[in-house]
Amino acid sequence: MTAAATENLHPAAKGLDLLGDEAVLQHILDGQVAALSAIPSALADIARAARLMAETVRGGGNIVYAGAGSSALMAIADGLELHGTFGIAPDRIRLLMAGGLPTDARMPGDTEDDAGAGARDAAGIGAGDLVIAVAASGRTPYPIAIAEAARSKGAKVVAIANNPDAPLFDKADVAISIATPPEILAGSTRMGAGTAQKAALNMISTLAGIRLGQVHDGRMVGLVADNAKLKVRATGVVADIAGVSPDAAAKALTAAKGAVKPAILIARGADAAEAAALLLAHNGILRAALAQWEASSRIPSGNKSQQPGD
Repeated sequence: MTAAATENLHPAAKGLDLLGDEAVLQHILDGQVAALSAIPSALADIARAARLMAETVRGGGNIVYAGAGSSALMAIADGLELHGTFGIAPDRIRLLMAGGLPTDARMPGDTEDDAGAGARDAAGIGAGDLVIAVAASGRTPYPIAIAEAARSKGAKVVAIANNPDAPLFDKADVAISIATPPEILAGSTRMGAGTAQKAALNMISTLAGIRLGQVHDGRMVGLVADNAKLKVRATGVVADIAGVSPDAAAKALTAAKGAVKPAILIARGADAAEAAALLLAHNGILRAALAQWEASSRIPSGNKSQQPGD
């Protein structure tokens, strides 16, 4: 088998260990930047993947992240953020990693070759779900087996790999090829390849969140404030978008049980039931719900000095 491109030696690698600290660090940084430069050519496929994610969430399906080793860690990091950032229910997100999720610093390498484990872990995937399979080489048996099983069950598959001829792409509805250059440490794909994977994953989920109406003017309106930091953030978001005082925003958040979008409508004068109905009527799009409320409300949209709840 021909070695994957991710195993090639970087032109600057020779004598790397003889260089001074800052010179070594500059080479490492240059490798990260060069890896990110491979992203623009994949933007169209990243957009297609984001549309699939948004469609899956709207349709009631699950988002499944699958991978092995450092690629799995990149995928898991994205999956773990979906609830806090976009309010996607945790039970709609599955995280599949070869060998299971680590509980300490041990991450066995041989588990990535276990295609049988991949097929078994894919047992709960069904039609309407979306699998995001990530592998730097694109040849790793574990995520390939998951992608293959998912496709056979009618699920959609997005594949992300750093080699253009990755076999993983053969199992995908959307293939995201990020042809990153050789690593400054040959084969250490936790570095440049991992950075590019993380960027692509963040782009997919963030664009999907935007299309799902969970972002309004750069604010995370899909979040549900369940800790002190998020309560402060959510209060600021409600106050800013609704045009009310922080105290009024906090009261609206309490009425909305920490959910930002209904809290904004409540702060503008709606009650909880009206807020829920408006958001339901507009598929969760706050801008459209606000426009309808302001058009029909007793509170003129231009009267930002009026602060409901004060």
